[in-house]
Amino acid sequence: MNRQQIDALVKTMNVDTATGSVDARTQQIVVRLLGDLFQAIEDLDLSQTEVWKGLEYFTDAGQANELGLLAAGLGLEHYLDLRADEADAKAGITGGTPRTIEGPLYVAGAPESVGFARMDDGSEEGKIPTLIIEGTVTDTDGQIIEGAKVEVWHANSLGNYSFFDKSQSDFNLRRSIMSDQDGKYVALTTMPVGYGCPPEGTTQFVLNKLGRHGNRPSHVHYFVSAPGYRKLTTQFNIEGDQYLWDDFAFATREGLVATAVDITDEAEIARRGLTGPFKHIQFNVELVKDQAAAPSTEVERRRASA
Repeated sequence: MNRQQIDALVKTMNVDTATGSVDARTQQIVVRLLGDLFQAIEDLDLSQTEVWKGLEYFTDAGQANELGLLAAGLGLEHYLDLRADEADAKAGITGGTPRTIEGPLYVAGAPESVGFARMDDGSEEGKIPTLIIEGTVTDTDGQIIEGAKVEVWHANSLGNYSFFDKSQSDFNLRRSIMSDQDGKYVALTTMPVGYGCPPEGTTQFVLNKLGRHGNRPSHVHYFVSAPGYRKLTTQFNIEGDQYLWDDFAFATREGLVATAVDITDEAEIARRGLTGPFKHIQFNVELVKDQAAAPSTEVERRRASA
């Protein structure tokens, strides 16, 4: 079939058959995607076996709860960020900390505190370096923002995230820190490590077919929000990781690379209330003021909650 015939067939099956109330947007999307899929079947001469194997794959990926991981690994989530950047540019919105992907491992409801939080539960103390992350939340003019909600989450020394890894305590390495009167937040935690996709999982299965690895560099995720400002979804990747610029999820961006500095000065160690050397990362955040008719930065998607 040519595209005109395909579009006519899709319309006959999914538009002309309607007898009840129609959601016009859903209909528009289904008709377009079906037409594109049918055209791909024609262009690539897909066999019935290949089509059914593809459907079986999505069934398996859904049951494994890996579709969010697949979206990151194939670049879909990064592409959506690039579209959001372009929409901002067209609306005249500039500046601020760059956005990057959320990923599939956020959990709502992390404990809240003001200015400071210890993120780890102590279970890995002595096994992995202590890390202090701190920064200041400002607007694009450098004015401090008090009361910004800085949601932070990252992996443990095995590359695993609490809630999804049932061996960890609730909300281990997950906190919400409200910036203090100086716009500052401080997180006492442990050095995160990168992770790889489950080697026998559905995402790595596809990556193997594409000759790609499924590894992420060491990184820390953020949501940052404040009344009157555009919500920021971002993360920093840590300098020195072998996958820093080879992130399978394409999340590394200029302006989002942090350096972990070794602190051995005894006076500074004592000032921080610690007993030995630690690593320090400075990550300041600039939020953009909200504007009328600006593209929304809120993304509605299913997220875990505990």
